[in-house]
Amino acid sequence: MSDSSPDFDFIVIGSGFGGSVTAHRLTEKGYRVAVMEMGRRWTPENLPSTNWLIWRWFWRPRLALRGFFNIEYFKHVTILHGCAVGGGSITYANTMLVPQNSVWDSGSWAGLADWKAQMPRHYETAVRMLGVVENRILGPADHFLKQAADDVGVGHTFYHTDVAVFEPPEGEAGGKTYPDPYFGGEGPERSTCTGCGGCMVGCRYHAKNTLDKNYLYLAEKRGARIFDETRVVDVTPLGGAADGSAGYEVRTVNSISLLRKHARRFTCRGVVFAASALGSMDLLFRLKLKGSLPALSDQLGNRVRTNAESLIGVRVPGSREDFSKGIAIGSGIYLDDETHIEVVRYPAGSDAMGPLATLLTSGRPGSARILAWLGTLFRSLLRHPIRTARALHPFGWARESVIFLCMQTLDRHIDMRLRRRWFYPFKKILVSQGQKIPTFIPQANEFARKAAQLIGGTPMSMVTEILFNVPGTAHILGGCPMAGSSADGVVDQRNRVFGYKNMYICDGSVLAANLGVNPSLTICAVTERAMTFIPTAAETAWNDAPGVSEMK
Repeated sequence: MSDSSPDFDFIVIGSGFGGSVTAHRLTEKGYRVAVMEMGRRWTPENLPSTNWLIWRWFWRPRLALRGFFNIEYFKHVTILHGCAVGGGSITYANTMLVPQNSVWDSGSWAGLADWKAQMPRHYETAVRMLGVVENRILGPADHFLKQAADDVGVGHTFYHTDVAVFEPPEGEAGGKTYPDPYFGGEGPERSTCTGCGGCMVGCRYHAKNTLDKNYLYLAEKRGARIFDETRVVDVTPLGGAADGSAGYEVRTVNSISLLRKHARRFTCRGVVFAASALGSMDLLFRLKLKGSLPALSDQLGNRVRTNAESLIGVRVPGSREDFSKGIAIGSGIYLDDETHIEVVRYPAGSDAMGPLATLLTSGRPGSARILAWLGTLFRSLLRHPIRTARALHPFGWARESVIFLCMQTLDRHIDMRLRRRWFYPFKKILVSQGQKIPTFIPQANEFARKAAQLIGGTPMSMVTEILFNVPGTAHILGGCPMAGSSADGVVDQRNRVFGYKNMYICDGSVLAANLGVNPSLTICAVTERAMTFIPTAAETAWNDAPGVSEMK
């Protein structure tokens, strides 16, 4: 570090569930914190009214699409994720579930700490900060899920999800505004949920507990600076100290401008990568490749998990029920110990995901399943042409569809690498490799088929799963796995990056097992734990490096 003081004590890259927790806890400890966020800042007033407004919903800045939702296509998986101030919380389904205890016994983090004893208090902290409650707003899709579960004999497993939503008191209609109900007046005023189903297109009613209303809001109030529309392109150690002990230089560009990059340079003592599993992997690969951070573990990109998911559902063309009403994910069931289904919804009129839906088709992945799908489609069009056309066209999809998100705890994974592709040789991009993750979950498909018969609808699945044998997931995990050494992972059990001092990764990339449930709460809880080990600004010696696996 030069004689002049750094611009910030810590620079946090990303403002999602790990980055926001980090920013808040570090400002609490007296540090000067900057948050670099590639996405835009959204408010209930400027959110799109429907996801048909692609330019305000979808994130592809090179195509002048400057929204907050993105889809990335890989050989092995289709990844749905968010990009905004507040990360994926702007577009996620606000579902906050604690995984089964068994997740701590598998993967490279097993045995690194007494997880089962330590984690409950960190989950409790995250639950309090995020205002998590048991959902009381059940819509028609939730009631149908219970009916279908009863019909197949698993009705006893039906539960109301825990959600990060400000719900109205029992018996009171939503839409009423209250002073800050969570932080003793330190937070913003809030309005109670109306059950419009719009969580994943962005809550326009101040009811969803997005990160910009809790962790990030409090961090800013305590002095954290958020640089939105800012993409980090380089992180290098300062002062000739290759391990980062003298601090870091962080270089950024504007993430939205196509011509004027507005390149900037910042200095800091510590860096936290929290750009999501996908974002952190991509950036760290580039930094290792260009020689900025050459000591990063060769385990980078390994053991990427998808939560073993499949998206299926039932569409009821001309339905009298509006299945879009309720909380984005309001309830769930367990088909067995390893297979978990939640019911998902978009708000009425937000049908832009409809084109990805097609007729449910069983069978072995590959050409046989494609032929079976073509046969199913042909027979359906022949027997019920109007009904089939109405089931496949996108308009009315959100209102008429019951979407099932199936997740499993089975430990399947792939790897990611940075390579040039034949179709775009000009730049290296992130690609997937490894064994295919099955897209066909027989028990889930059978459940969708029986549910469709029960309600007189058409069972559906994602066209990418059938045509390309590629599953879809909004819950990409791993890639910077937590482990006992750099031979097995990228960070230690305190989220410290092997090979460097005062460098951390705090997002879903460090999770070392398939959770089988929505991961947002676990990312927050693991980050809360990591932050407990960092001393206050007055006490720090700026020498935090990976060491032995202490218990705390």
